[in-house]
Amino acid sequence: MYFPILRGRQFELIAIRELSEEGLLSKKIIPIIEPVKLSSTLSKTISMYGSKGQPLALIYNPLVGTFDSDLDDEKNRSLVEAFNNEISANDNLLYAFRLNLESQKEIVNFIAKYSDRMMTICSDKDAIPLYTNEIEEIDSKYNLIPDESGFRRKIRKNRVMLDDKFTKMARNTDYAKKEDEPFSEDHLFYLDDGYVGFADYSMVGDEYSDSGFAPYAVAIHIVYFANDKSLRIKHFVSDTNDDIKDPAGKFKEAVEKLVEWNKIQKLDTKAIKEFEDLYYREAYPGLGTVKKLSIMHHIELMGRFLDEE
Repeated sequence: MYFPILRGRQFELIAIRELSEEGLLSKKIIPIIEPVKLSSTLSKTISMYGSKGQPLALIYNPLVGTFDSDLDDEKNRSLVEAFNNEISANDNLLYAFRLNLESQKEIVNFIAKYSDRMMTICSDKDAIPLYTNEIEEIDSKYNLIPDESGFRRKIRKNRVMLDDKFTKMARNTDYAKKEDEPFSEDHLFYLDDGYVGFADYSMVGDEYSDSGFAPYAVAIHIVYFANDKSLRIKHFVSDTNDDIKDPAGKFKEAVEKLVEWNKIQKLDTKAIKEFEDLYYREAYPGLGTVKKLSIMHHIELMGRFLDEE
């Protein structure tokens, strides 16, 4: 099983929603959403997965964003109502609880509500006793942990290997310094290592920022399988990166490199076909769509691999 963790921002949500709509999401993949903002896109995504009967997980206690305060804001009454209706109607929705020292008071209520469809995420060693004292006997469906001995020794049931595979650079131009690099081998060895699944943060990474800015360079990140079936990542970076002008021109430079490279690689996911279509039409979709397509490609490719195994 593969568990991509995505922040609940618009284009991440649209990425997994479109995969569901197009029937391109493997049954061996359960996306995990950390809701960072209350939005109609979040409710529509939950609704889509419910109508398709596909499992989806929602982090109960997000660490970043404004989601919790959004729920309490009177101005969001209609959004709150829509969200509550969708989560009530979706019987396949799982709930993930982040174990940390600040969450001790919340965990009792969480277990009371969701003991039959809960997951845990633990990346803080100080929070392991919270698992052993409160969760271990309940036997949650999945427990996401780093692949470290301190976690493996204490959390033994239904373990999912969690790691941030994306190497985040300070600037997009920095990706040009190492255009091709290893990404992950977890999909090859997770079962042998005693895990029932593996999880990562796809092409976004664990780092979170809610502030946007115009980049000097456009970078497209694409994963692909090497000959040994390990995953590698290729970075396609624009060339004219002296200022923030002409993002459409920068995108054309980056996507042209992708299209030329793929003449040999021959990747054929829906997202790659859309990148190629944008190139030949000389269209610029915006940076949010670039991120969406990279995420879609990764998840579809991973699903194909798991379905063939």
